[in-house]
Amino acid sequence: MREILPALAGWYAAREPFGLATVVAVSRSAPRGPGAAMAVGPDDEVVGSVSGGCVEGAVFELAKEVVESGRAELHTFGYSAADAFAVGLTCGGEITLLVRPVSPATDPSFADVAASVAARRPVVTATVTDGPAPRGATLAVWPDAVSGTLGTEGLDAAVTADARGELAQGATVSRHYGPRGERREDDVTVFLQSFAPPPRMLVFGAIDFAAAVARIGAFLGYRVTVCDARPVFATAKRFPEGVEVVVDWPHRYLRGTDTDERTVICVLTHEPKFDVPLLETALRMPSAYIGAMGSRRTHQDRIKQLRETGLDDHELARLRSPIGLDLGARTPEEVAVSVAAEIVALRWGGSGAPLTATAGDIHS
Repeated sequence: MREILPALAGWYAAREPFGLATVVAVSRSAPRGPGAAMAVGPDDEVVGSVSGGCVEGAVFELAKEVVESGRAELHTFGYSAADAFAVGLTCGGEITLLVRPVSPATDPSFADVAASVAARRPVVTATVTDGPAPRGATLAVWPDAVSGTLGTEGLDAAVTADARGELAQGATVSRHYGPRGERREDDVTVFLQSFAPPPRMLVFGAIDFAAAVARIGAFLGYRVTVCDARPVFATAKRFPEGVEVVVDWPHRYLRGTDTDERTVICVLTHEPKFDVPLLETALRMPSAYIGAMGSRRTHQDRIKQLRETGLDDHELARLRSPIGLDLGARTPEEVAVSVAAEIVALRWGGSGAPLTATAGDIHS
């Protein structure tokens, strides 16, 4: 959704109604996860994707229909072996879509949500997908504000509390409630989509490998910062546009910046005077990934020095070193792919093995 919001905001500002299809549930090997979106706007312009091409034609027609009718609809697409030519997912999975009309009349908070996402202000949209509450009704929830309604005061209160909890985790989920927000009932399904600020990637060591890692990190959606104590290397012109470049001692910069459970830290300096105090700091801070470049001998020397700082086995086990997956990478760009592959595998629990050597669902 995030990538198509600028186009949607433009249609909304021009008071052009559009049909918005959002993936609200998946099962088995679905190609896109919850939150993926496609919209059909004026002059049949299409932005986004919900399946990578399998069902987009049918969704195009549904989106136009809901704009005409003014009513949101819930549709499930899957694969039927009995009729392989029917509209469905060739990957064998199943996706459920909420297709709803969006305009100032149907969703008064949409412009505020789009503006918040553009400004990196965290917000959650809570949308009724099923049950007696009006399907498509939307509540926008910020850490300190709420806009819209799902139909009842009790439901609004329960969903607001849950939405703020999910926002803290950056999670997108469906929740179930009673008509007045009762938590042990299952009458109303509400889809909570979090728009948390992009996760951070901190790259230490302004070398050629860092430029490649920064580039692929930005491509994956991270907000990238490169830090090096050497001003001759830490210059903006050596890195992709949009990457923040900081001249500072790495451990000092890390101590003064914020990290969370989504932050990725890549240590590429392989210089002990930088690496050891930096990794000592990093391994005691929240993060999703900490990787360090260097040979196996360099890694063993680092581990010895890090133990001397007081780090224990549990803390040291968080360190991914040598950094990256074994792809036989040589060039900075190939190494960046190796690092990115390890980050993605760790995030989603992938094995890193070739898919031809595995069995079962591709998308767990």
